[in-house]
Amino acid sequence: MSSDTIFALATPAGRSGVAVFRLSGPHAGEVLEALTKRALPAARKAVTRRLFAPGDATPLDDALVLWFPAPASFTGEDVAELQIHGGLAVIAAVANALAQTGLRLAEPGEFTRRAFDHGKLDLLEIEGLADLIAAETEGQRRQALRQAEGELSALYEDWRGALISALARIEAAIDFPDEDLPEGLMLLVDEAMRVTAQGIAQHLGDRHRGEMLREGLSVAILGAPNVGKSSLLNRLAGREAAIVSARAGTTRDVIEVKLDLDGYPVLIADTAGLRESGDEIEQEGMRRALQRAEHADLRIVVFDATSWPDLDPAALSQIDGEAIVVLNKAELADLPALVQVSGRGAIQISAKTGSGIEALVAAVSARAALWLSPGTQPALTRLRHREALERCGEALQRGLLAPVVELKAEDLRIAVQALGRITGRVEVDDVLDLIFREFCIGK
Repeated sequence: MSSDTIFALATPAGRSGVAVFRLSGPHAGEVLEALTKRALPAARKAVTRRLFAPGDATPLDDALVLWFPAPASFTGEDVAELQIHGGLAVIAAVANALAQTGLRLAEPGEFTRRAFDHGKLDLLEIEGLADLIAAETEGQRRQALRQAEGELSALYEDWRGALISALARIEAAIDFPDEDLPEGLMLLVDEAMRVTAQGIAQHLGDRHRGEMLREGLSVAILGAPNVGKSSLLNRLAGREAAIVSARAGTTRDVIEVKLDLDGYPVLIADTAGLRESGDEIEQEGMRRALQRAEHADLRIVVFDATSWPDLDPAALSQIDGEAIVVLNKAELADLPALVQVSGRGAIQISAKTGSGIEALVAAVSARAALWLSPGTQPALTRLRHREALERCGEALQRGLLAPVVELKAEDLRIAVQALGRITGRVEVDDVLDLIFREFCIGK
């Protein structure tokens, strides 16, 4: 752990009504006294103080000052906060004064790293905090807040605690075979492993809900050239995001637009038209379109309504089990009220007039709500969580089938370590503590 004291501007750079500097470290208190030329204020009570540069009687600014003595602070260290006026000259003068006292400018994320080092936050809570800062929609905010407040950590720590207890029992059976240990010890171990493995399997089978909510639901617009894909994207975005032309093949690359649909993040991509072409650049555009379709969470397959029922076969091949089918240019076609394409109802729209767009947005929003809405159990939000949980589950399954107790114990250790890596808590002594607490060995 670092012994130096750091400072940083906690608010965005630039002119503002208020700017906030934070200090953390063993010398935060004495620096605060030096800048204010007064004793430290009462803990966690906002007071006004005039600030001065070291060795200078000319005031820098009048500030609102807060003092958070360790360990009751964000970082677990002594922390001071200076809320000053947000003028550029004021910010520069206070920063210069802090540097003159010997404080070091903090590295990116260093305050949060110190919070982790002092046990104030685990890795999951830190990731949740980062997601909360980056949240752009209501759904993302809710999910990030749950993780930052420790819901996901609590779930994984419950599993980890159960496995540590099981490992303690196995270690006791291996190392102290002559002691008076409880009957049915291994049955209890297997039951803990089985229940935890089932919980992890259920947690992993969430269709990547948390990851999709964090990154945004990926939607690809597909179809033949000139069916109105770019016009549709522009209509959904409410701006001219893509070039619209009567000339076929003008969309050569994937164009993305972020939308907030009922609080859920949606990333919609316009892709190159699907057709036979000898143009090398257009072929590359189609390759990227198919690649985006393959990795998209949802496809919107667009057809020219004036061609119905003779629809483009390349676009028809892109309709999968979840795709939304759209007939564009409906204002130019004489269509029945209900049109079936590949066995499902097609949404009739006009990207030009806006007719039917609300129905399309509602369909996409319904999928987003179905796939991304939070459940009773907190969702895993990153690939590293999923990979660690998969390693844990695999180890537990091996351990349940292990022919000897020593192999079962080793698989349990692997499972415990995999869970510990998610939160950043990997303590070897946990097992020994439980051995001596739960079993009266060597009495």
